[in-house]
Amino acid sequence: MNEFIEQFLIESRELVEQATNDLLSLEADPQDRASVDRLFRALHTLKGAAGIVDFDAMAALMHATEDALSEARSGRRAISPALVTQGLASLDQVSTWLDTMQATGVVPADAGRAAEAVAASFEPAPASAAEDASEGWASALRRRHGAQAGTARVAIRYRPASDCFFHGEDPLELFSACPGLLAVDLVPLGTVPAADALNPYDCLFGVLALSGAPLAEVEAWLAPLGPRAEAVPLAGEAPDLPAEARDMIEAQIRLLGEAGARPSPGRAASAARSAANILRSLGRAADGEAVDRVLADTGELALPAALAAALRRLLGTDGPGAPAADGPGPDPAAAAPGAVRVEFDRIEALIKLASQLTVVKNALGHSTERAAETTMSDLLPRLKEQHAALDRLVRELQRAVLDIRVFPFRHVFQRFPRLVREMATSVGKSARLVVAGETTEADRAIVEGLFEPLLHVLRNAVDHGVETAVIRAAAGKPPTALIHLRAMRSTDRILVEVEDDGSGIDVERVRRAAVERGIVDGRSAEGMAREALVDLIFAPGFSTAPRATALSGRGVGMDVVRAAVERMNGRVGVESADGKGTLIRFDLPFTVMLMRVITVEAGGQAFGIPVEAVVETVSMPRSRISAIGRARAFVHRDRTIPLVWMSEMLGERAAAREEGEARIVILSAGGESGGLEVDRFGTKMDVMLNPLEGVLAGAPGISGTTLLGDGRVLIVLDPLELIR
Repeated sequence: MNEFIEQFLIESRELVEQATNDLLSLEADPQDRASVDRLFRALHTLKGAAGIVDFDAMAALMHATEDALSEARSGRRAISPALVTQGLASLDQVSTWLDTMQATGVVPADAGRAAEAVAASFEPAPASAAEDASEGWASALRRRHGAQAGTARVAIRYRPASDCFFHGEDPLELFSACPGLLAVDLVPLGTVPAADALNPYDCLFGVLALSGAPLAEVEAWLAPLGPRAEAVPLAGEAPDLPAEARDMIEAQIRLLGEAGARPSPGRAASAARSAANILRSLGRAADGEAVDRVLADTGELALPAALAAALRRLLGTDGPGAPAADGPGPDPAAAAPGAVRVEFDRIEALIKLASQLTVVKNALGHSTERAAETTMSDLLPRLKEQHAALDRLVRELQRAVLDIRVFPFRHVFQRFPRLVREMATSVGKSARLVVAGETTEADRAIVEGLFEPLLHVLRNAVDHGVETAVIRAAAGKPPTALIHLRAMRSTDRILVEVEDDGSGIDVERVRRAAVERGIVDGRSAEGMAREALVDLIFAPGFSTAPRATALSGRGVGMDVVRAAVERMNGRVGVESADGKGTLIRFDLPFTVMLMRVITVEAGGQAFGIPVEAVVETVSMPRSRISAIGRARAFVHRDRTIPLVWMSEMLGERAAAREEGEARIVILSAGGESGGLEVDRFGTKMDVMLNPLEGVLAGAPGISGTTLLGDGRVLIVLDPLELIR
């Protein structure tokens, strides 16, 4: 790939992330001028960068996005959820283009139509009474009011005299009597003077309105107002469709935005083709082809918003707040770019270590030359000293290399505010994500590996944890729920927490659901302590949802969370208080590449087991091991523990070991325990893991490999897979 394009991709992704965060900040606090300024700097820089690489479509889309948001910057338009969502859809399209460029190395040649489709989905700026008296202002008015305009038949514009107040006329009170009134806008009649020059007795605003009454009735009502008032019929803008056809197309629009999750490509294409076929069957072939063009020309991430906007325009109900407005965000699981930025100080540290290692290497070479001229007793102290220096430098080198792999949690956390917003909207709740500790750093594998577990936990917090605004108000809580996501460093561990201020975990409901789903029997459930009942939420197949939705109810979630976290040698904890909320805590290592293991041998092969998973090592007579069918188990500390014989797994005959003592490593992972019989115990050591490659990549039960001092390969085992 051209280095120039590669740099463009890195910088553009960062700017898209920044603009996304600032849009969400503006929705939470529309008066946040700092976010407004940062947002426009990001959009302007994206537009400039696109111009440099001759990406005209991207530059045009960013320009359209700036235009749509400039009204908000000047204070003439409110920061509405629809405006924010449309801005996010614009950034989604940019992300789609960047992914394409990452794969191909060139600017997409067919991006123009996609840019036009996304730009067309922006809600129009507020109309001015100074606009030409044409269908332009009427159409803009109807688009602006979306759902309320669905039955509008007439658009009205009224310019009151500046001294109307002195004649006893109040324009707003006047329009309260308008027949069939659906919506009212106030628009400036001209330039509004500064506060110190304002005459409070002048009427500075005109009225725009929508009515569902017949044109003749509205014109008769306006007649006394004279030439300052006018009415425009709206029937000609979008030919009427049969009620059944309108319902069918509206169903496709709802399908595009249902469940607050990004529709699959198949679902979006199905909705588009269904709508196009409906239009063609009614003799509106041109409209059907327009829908097909949107489907063909728009990137997958921006397709739902653009397609829904096109369908609403065909129905004549285009406006904010339509179903697709809660459409998808960028695919959070999308692959990260191949290039990353590294702080210069970390590169300098590596250069310094390389210099020091060269000095030690030269010293060892000098000692080797002297070995033929001196006795071992004279040479040994010097070799020990040089080995100590080499050991120190290697450990520092390990830390320095790991520092290059270190990422701040911001790379994952910044994806969630938008997702929480969309998930909450999809289930009729109001929730806001509060993020802390974004600058906390950990190994890249830890940071990126947490996305799926955190997504599951946040889904549960939105769907099960926080209440609706009505229930919260009855409980004396603010209508908007707060979900806290934070990360912090604790010695050599990383703590990541998700805490909501919802209703907490209903342990009785958990008990009933566990029995109904066959996870535990009724008698066992009755005798379980609260902590044990709460832990059942991690059982495979567990769910308290009465029916499956896009967010939950399928029994897949918290068991995946625990498995993923423990695969990174971490632990999951839960705290819950009735009526106050729930806290999920992940306790993780700083890195998965540098791991402390205990070594064992079995079948002539060396293996490593992460110390985190080892409960204890024991030796016991084989007579204490009992056969249970084809399996074996033993009792230890009043617990029955299943046993796996490592050598048998490697092909050694079980009958060869029926007497004598068994050496057993007791493991704990995934909430389960198991024993692993080995031939002999080794020592503890720190190892740098090499992931499996080639045909062995993804082999179950193995985390990676490393080399021992004697040249043998040490296979590091995955305890969770072994127990399962």
